[in-house]
Amino acid sequence: MDKPRQPFTDGLPNLSAAHFVVPTRARLEAVKPLTHAPRFLILYGSLRERSFSRFLAYEAARLLEAMGGEVRIYDAHGLPLPDDTTADHPKVQELRDLSIWSEGQVWVSPERHGTLTGVMKSQIDWLPLSEGSVRPTQGRTLAVMQVSGGSQSFNAVNSLRILGRWMRMITIPNQSSVPMAYKEFDEAGRMKPGPLYERVVDVCEELMKFTLLTRERADDLVDRYSERKERAPERLNAVAADIGFVKR
Repeated sequence: MDKPRQPFTDGLPNLSAAHFVVPTRARLEAVKPLTHAPRFLILYGSLRERSFSRFLAYEAARLLEAMGGEVRIYDAHGLPLPDDTTADHPKVQELRDLSIWSEGQVWVSPERHGTLTGVMKSQIDWLPLSEGSVRPTQGRTLAVMQVSGGSQSFNAVNSLRILGRWMRMITIPNQSSVPMAYKEFDEAGRMKPGPLYERVVDVCEELMKFTLLTRERADDLVDRYSERKERAPERLNAVAADIGFVKR
């Protein structure tokens, strides 16, 4: 095996020293610990009157509140399709404001045709990666859950994980998939006791722990070398010159 002599002494000629930050424990210490209750936004992907994803969302809300969290649940009724109107639509603004308010989120989708529903995807598509200097999802924790009418599947939660990563969220390892959901909820919409309910408790517990660990450090955890370079005035001027906005 070819193993160069270490430590390396040939330097990092391609690195911008001005934007290079060495991660340290001290940088991740909370300067001023937050004292308010952890804030959670829950999205669910169905508009049906008897919606099992809504029932599961409510169970998550009850658990997070019992653990000391403050919870908001978004109702997608009236939310237009992405790009069918402008972002100043009241339902879009409500969704974005709730996302900015949140420190953690729970996404619950039914599985339809092997993936998440259009209702679920529309909510996520209305959340921009950035809105001015504000990022409605970046650095927030995320738990993903799904319900399905048939045997157990993980297609929807896997798709939600991809979206969470794309939205720069800290997606927790645990997840919940509830098969044959019509058997797991009673007439009042409460989830029946059993291993599937216990898994939901596990997910909410883990989400709370990750949120408490990261909410004061989220900005630093998702800060990137490449983006620090992009924000540098000289880099912005160079990009502007390349596309013809300014003269060199």
